[in-house]
Amino acid sequence: MAQSAASASVSPTAPAIVPVSLKEIAPWAVFTGVLALILLYFVGAEQGATSLISGESVHEWVHDGRHLLGFPCH
Repeated sequence: MAQSAASASVSPTAPAIVPVSLKEIAPWAVFTGVLALILLYFVGAEQGATSLISGESVHEWVHDGRHLLGFPCH
């Protein structure tokens, strides 16, 4: 009982919270957004009317992802 009373009187110091500015986050947010749009293009539209790569290799790589996201492909 004496140990719990002694340890309750000593309070640990909390780590300081450092704010992150929007200028530090913006480049990473833009990079992530562009990467997500490129991935969405390849999963949803590549090998269709706007095909950039000939053949069916991209279609085969993202085939299951198309069905998972609800894109029709055949």
